Amino acid sequence: MKIVFLTAGTGSYYCGACMRDNTLARELHRAGHDVTIAPMYLPLILDETTLDNARDVPVFFGGINVFLQQKLALFRHTPAWFDRMLNGTGLLKWAARRSHMTSARTHGEMMLEMLNVDESPLRKELDKLLEWLTGVVKPDLICLSNALLVGFAGELRRRLGAPIVTFFQGEDTFLDGLPEPYRSRAWAALKARLPASDLLISPTRFYADYMAPRLGLASADIAVVPNGIRLDGFSVADAPPAPPVIGYLARMSRDKGLDLLVEAFIALSRDLGDTTTRLHIAGAATAGDEPLIAQLKHRLADAGLAGRIEWLPNVTREQKIAFLRGLTLFSVPTAYPEAFGLYVVEAMACGVPVVQPATAAFPELIGAAGGGACVPPRDAGALARAWRDLLADAPRRTALGRAGRLGVEKCFSAPTMCAEFLRATARLTAGRV
Repeated sequence: MKIVFLTAGTGSYYCGACMRDNTLARELHRAGHDVTIAPMYLPLILDETTLDNARDVPVFFGGINVFLQQKLALFRHTPAWFDRMLNGTGLLKWAARRSHMTSARTHGEMMLEMLNVDESPLRKELDKLLEWLTGVVKPDLICLSNALLVGFAGELRRRLGAPIVTFFQGEDTFLDGLPEPYRSRAWAALKARLPASDLLISPTRFYADYMAPRLGLASADIAVVPNGIRLDGFSVADAPPAPPVIGYLARMSRDKGLDLLVEAFIALSRDLGDTTTRLHIAGAATAGDEPLIAQLKHRLADAGLAGRIEWLPNVTREQKIAFLRGLTLFSVPTAYPEAFGLYVVEAMACGVPVVQPATAAFPELIGAAGGGACVPPRDAGALARAWRDLLADAPRRTALGRAGRLGVEKCFSAPTMCAEFLRATARLTAGRV
């Protein structure tokens, strides 16, 4: 069966949806399917190898092209060679590092055009994608990596006759961040376009239940296929680090709770008397994140803790695994309704107990794998106390670490994700395999 993923790239930092698509694509390929990932907007930034055919696939709806065409009608008629130049990987990555400079209004206008792409000035870009899909790939199944791409669904079905699978992956945060009237209009457009999909998939039951009422759906209308990771290289360290280390691995942003993490560490040291534990912070850091990082470094320095902190931006896969194996505990106190949280699964795969907010997808992930504890959300003191209690209880940490590793193998591995995906799509692909 020929499967194509249309996946929105980030161009400058690792993205959970991109890594999910790449892992699933590789597992489907291993199962005998012909799989292609087509990057949308920006190049994919991955921490593991891609499919062999990835180098032959162009970027569609390149971010620079889309921005210029949305702003100036002249660029809707430029020749193909000029568009290919603007879609160059190096140029797009350069632009991605500065994308935080784009206004919220511009984001809103672009989002509406993408959700209504078949009626928008971006028709030239849609025609390029359709030409490539019909002439080169000819897929039996098309997967839209997130629901913000659902504006393609109707035209793809009409032109290719292939069923459309749309994944949910944190769309609410982006849409709710748009200014009015774009926020309301984008939510309405998303709701209107979703019926063109043949199957809707959420990575957790939490997120299916969260999104369904906002889109006028029943929770049962959304299938659940948990994200999974390739376990190669993930392993449990022979012994915990000394002194203890609390780790964070996610984008270094306020949304991911980095400021709350720092406040909890200050509380652990200042209020609870911990004088030895260290804090290691790793993950993506874009230009837009630098002001927060600088502010938090000053906060830690003022608290006399700068010498117990280590910052590791933009780590590779190998560095990530080594980082996780060197931790005692793991926390990313995300402040928004996180749809999944791949970093939690990765930490548990290394046998590291996790301490997460009792909100969003985290109780579901920890409940399935059994590798950690939940605390009240947005409460730095509660997070610090949970760290203190676990740091003082080595047998409990060992038990949680062992349970988490076994739970990931059972519930959140790449083969499990692939099997669940094929089960969910079986009715759509009967006779196409």
